[in-house]
Amino acid sequence: MIHSIYSQVSVTESLTTLIICLLRHTEKEKDPKYWNAGAQQTLRTALTLQTLNTNKAKNLILFLGDGMGIPTVTAARILKGQLNGQSGEETQLEMDKFPFVSLAKTYNTNAQVPDSAGTATAYLCGVKANEGTVGVSAAAVRSQCNTTEGNEVTSILRWAKDAGKSVGIVTTTRVNHATPSASYAHSVDRDWYSDNEMPAEALQAGCKDIARQLFENIPNIDVIMGGGRKYMFPKNTSDVEYPSVAKHSGTRKDERNLVQEWIDRMKDKKGHYVWNKKQLLSLNPNNVDYLLGLFEPGDLTYDLERNTETDPSLTEMVEVAIKILRKNPSGFYLLVEGGRIDHGHHEGKAKQALYEAVEMDRAIGRADLMTSIHDTMTIVTADHSHMFNFGGYTARGNTIFGLAPMLSDVDQKPFTSILYGNGPGYKLVNGVRENVSTIDYEENNYQAQAAVPLSMETHGGEDVAVFAKGPLAHLLHGVHEQNYIPHVMAYAACIGQNREHCMSRSGTADLRPVLSGIVALLTVTRLLC
Repeated sequence: MIHSIYSQVSVTESLTTLIICLLRHTEKEKDPKYWNAGAQQTLRTALTLQTLNTNKAKNLILFLGDGMGIPTVTAARILKGQLNGQSGEETQLEMDKFPFVSLAKTYNTNAQVPDSAGTATAYLCGVKANEGTVGVSAAAVRSQCNTTEGNEVTSILRWAKDAGKSVGIVTTTRVNHATPSASYAHSVDRDWYSDNEMPAEALQAGCKDIARQLFENIPNIDVIMGGGRKYMFPKNTSDVEYPSVAKHSGTRKDERNLVQEWIDRMKDKKGHYVWNKKQLLSLNPNNVDYLLGLFEPGDLTYDLERNTETDPSLTEMVEVAIKILRKNPSGFYLLVEGGRIDHGHHEGKAKQALYEAVEMDRAIGRADLMTSIHDTMTIVTADHSHMFNFGGYTARGNTIFGLAPMLSDVDQKPFTSILYGNGPGYKLVNGVRENVSTIDYEENNYQAQAAVPLSMETHGGEDVAVFAKGPLAHLLHGVHEQNYIPHVMAYAACIGQNREHCMSRSGTADLRPVLSGIVALLTVTRLLC
């Protein structure tokens, strides 16, 4: 009875919201002038893009929405609008405002549907790789330590650091998770978070865990923020925030305290270690040159569940990071990962995933206010998609987490607009599909129904969007391999292997093909033929 009453109340509230939204938009949208005027304004804006921004990029920012496929982008757009009292569909995400959009092919060298490690190696290191590996080429085999040496590949973060830029990593996952680790580590197994997770033979063969590589491979990364505290401390060391929770204790078998080692190394270099929001926001960025922020033992909490008093948001972390990094007159490179979009989808919790995406978009907006398109290239993309979608002929303004307007013509039961192709949301009650009207399908952790039962929902294999703005952003067009992304960023900033074309006097980049590029192309052609 309670569920039935709740369902009725929920439907009533949804209908009320829908009516308000429709009344707000219906009248003006009936007039062709509304649509014509909007299209003409868009046309005028597009015409201004005929003058290409060929400046040299002083700063580079890559926003990576882990698992943020195109259906997630669209659903997040609607949610953002609905959170602001609109019907949602007409809303603009910050990334929607970027002038150039392309598609990236996400497959790994050994996988049609990729994972986050192989894809990270592509969009950070510029080469495609096998699933489960970070910072190594496709010649390396997952979990086989002896295939590491000689197959290491460096990332654009390293290229930027070598060019004298400040560099930073900000993530909502562990700082040694797949996405951030590809920017500094060379590991044949993404799960080697600390030496505790590594097989004895790999340790004996000389392979290093990813947490250790964070501090040793590129020892002066200027800003590091995210989770993963427990991987930095000796085994069984109580966590500073959860001292009585055993699962949050340190994991390291080598008894090293990587955080203390960092603090000792940075004590005379304006280095600061923080583990909560108060400490972070009390810093004066002008007095900070190096920052290590580890805010959870593992991943950061979902934004919907975040303690706003003790845990910083992604937007807050990004703001502090830019304030520190931009002090460098040579510019900076910043990797920002909205990493828990992916986790929400894996758990079938679309509401968690979409709120994570909206928060990342908020961070994109904050970065926009703190930088200029004249000297900062900003790219927003995803590593892969998910088996997530929404449909069912829902009406304009329908809550994104709501029901489709009809019953199934097969089992005569209602269904939510959001569904998964596979995952933990598959559920039978008395041998038939669960009636979602009897449960709270708008609850934060509701697991949307799935077609195929799996304990964890899987990635999707379709192309992902790449949004770009700033110097030379127009080079991201059409459909490209995912590993093309860091090559464009490096070219725009005149770093890495892309420097010969630069004209430093004028501050612009020469768009003419360079001889070395032609030679490289001919070499590849001969290899392929």
